[in-house]
Amino acid sequence: MNSVRLMTWNIHGAFGRNPRFDLDRVIELVKSHAPDIVALQEIDSRRVRQAQAGNPFDVLQAALGSHGIGAKTVVTADGEYGQALISRWPLENTQIHDLSYPEREPRRAICTDVATPFGPLRVIATHLGLTLRERRNQAMALLKMLGRLDRPTVALGDFNDWLWAGSVRRSLARALPGFSRHRTFPAKLPLFELDRIYLFPASSLIGSCTDHRARDLSDHLPVIADIEL
Repeated sequence: MNSVRLMTWNIHGAFGRNPRFDLDRVIELVKSHAPDIVALQEIDSRRVRQAQAGNPFDVLQAALGSHGIGAKTVVTADGEYGQALISRWPLENTQIHDLSYPEREPRRAICTDVATPFGPLRVIATHLGLTLRERRNQAMALLKMLGRLDRPTVALGDFNDWLWAGSVRRSLARALPGFSRHRTFPAKLPLFELDRIYLFPASSLIGSCTDHRARDLSDHLPVIADIEL
C-alpha cells in the first residue's frame, strides 16, 4: 500500500504540562508514531535559557526528519516562536504565507510539495487565530493557497476552530472533504476538535487517531492519520 503517515501537534512550547521543558519526551512521543510528515505548532525557543536546552527548531528538525522548514511568527532578542513542518522526504516549491490579521497575533502557513516515493503531496501546515473574524479571513486565504486540486492535498495544524457557524471546518471541507475528527483540547479532558488533518480526495484517508499520553506534555493532543496516495 502506498501509505503516508501524517501527524500534527501543538506542543505548547513543550511547556505548561511540561514545566521542565523536556523536549526529549516530545521527540520520543512523536517518534513512537513514526510519522513521515509532522507539523508542530507553538515551538518556543524563548524559554531555552532557563532550560539550558538547544534551540527547539534545530533540535526537532535534527531528530524528526531529513527535511523541514520553520515559520517563525515572533522573533525577539530572547528567542523565536512559531511552527515547523518536518518531512522524511524532500520539500519542493516551499512558501511561507503571512496570514496575520490586523491587531492580532502574527500567523503563518507553510505550503509545500512533498516529494514522496508515491508522487507529490501538497501539504499546508498552519496555526490559525483565536477570533472568529480572523479565522474566516485566514480560511479564505488557505482556500486560495490550495489552487487547482490536481494532486493529493493535505492541510493540517491547529485551526482553533470550535464554532460551527462560519467555521473553518465548513469552509475547508468543501475543498478538502476528508478530515479527522478527534477532540484534542484541553488535553486533560478534551472537548474541542481544534487540531485537524484535512485532505483531498476524501477516499485517501485510511484512518486517524490521537494519543492521550500527550496530556502530560502539552495542553493539546496530537492527531495522527494514515493516507493512501
